[in-house]
Amino acid sequence: MKTKTVFMLIICSVMMISNIQVISAQNDTKEKKDNKEIVEFYVAGMHCKNCQKKIEKNIAFEKGVIDLNVDLENKIVTITFSKDKTNIEKLQKAFEKIGYATEIIDEEEKERKIN
Repeated sequence: MKTKTVFMLIICSVMMISNIQVISAQNDTKEKKDNKEIVEFYVAGMHCKNCQKKIEKNIAFEKGVIDLNVDLENKIVTITFSKDKTNIEKLQKAFEKIGYATEIIDEEEKERKIN
C-alpha cells in the first residue's frame, strides 16, 4: 500500500512540474511577442540594387534585428526588432554608419511617399 501511495505522489509531482514548465514557456513566448517592435524608415539615398544589398548585408546583422524587408522602388526599409536589444536610434546610427540618412515614417507619410 505504501508503494502505491509513494508511486502516485511521484506521478502527481511530475505532472505538476510539467504543467509549471508549460505555463512558463507560454509566458516566455508572450513576453517575446510583446517585446517586438516594427519601424519603417524612408531611405532617400537608396537608389539601386547595390544599395539594397548593402543595407540587407549590414542592417540585418545589427544586434536585435529580427526581420528586415527592403522595398527598393519606394525606398522603404521595414525592420522588426527586439526592444530589449536595440532601439530606433541605434538602428538609425547603423544606417548612418553605412552612409544612409533615414526618416521614420508612419502610415500617412508612407502613402505620401509612395504616391
